[in-house]
Amino acid sequence: MESHEVLREVIKETSPKKISADLNVSMSLIYKWCEKPAEDQGATGANPLDRVDQLMRATGDARIIHWLCHQAGGFFIRNPERRETHPEYLIPATNQIVREFADLLAAITETSGGNQVGPKESEVIRRRWEELKSDTETFVALCEAGNFSGVHEAAKALGSARTAPVGGAMPGAGVRPARS
Repeated sequence: MESHEVLREVIKETSPKKISADLNVSMSLIYKWCEKPAEDQGATGANPLDRVDQLMRATGDARIIHWLCHQAGGFFIRNPERRETHPEYLIPATNQIVREFADLLAAITETSGGNQVGPKESEVIRRRWEELKSDTETFVALCEAGNFSGVHEAAKALGSARTAPVGGAMPGAGVRPARS
């Protein structure tokens, strides 16, 4: 579905007048966002969804979509690449997911040791949880596609990306804390 089609569907279920007032833009602009853009329209006439897409492509930084998904009460999971199947990698990859869950439990245990979890500790736990959900979703999607070589590569990448201690400063997206 194209961005203007998504907006058109949303407008059907929401008052364009309310959206216009909440965003402090004209109703005609709201309706314009719901139209298919002209080829020569360029970035200045793009609707907000296209602009966010352009921003993500220009920066190459997934934190934008992570933030947006967080604002909507969810999280972002990148679709895995599809490759040829190699079932012999399924068991080690399954073990990797189990280790990831154990790491999450270790992070919870370590950060809540004093029976108090502050903002910094909550951030560590949240980050580990989001990583586990993402890793597990990747695993499941690869299994559904029969892409066991992709599962193996994802598990290897997780193991080699562990660089910081669980309670330490959290690294950037995609880097996992070391096991204790």
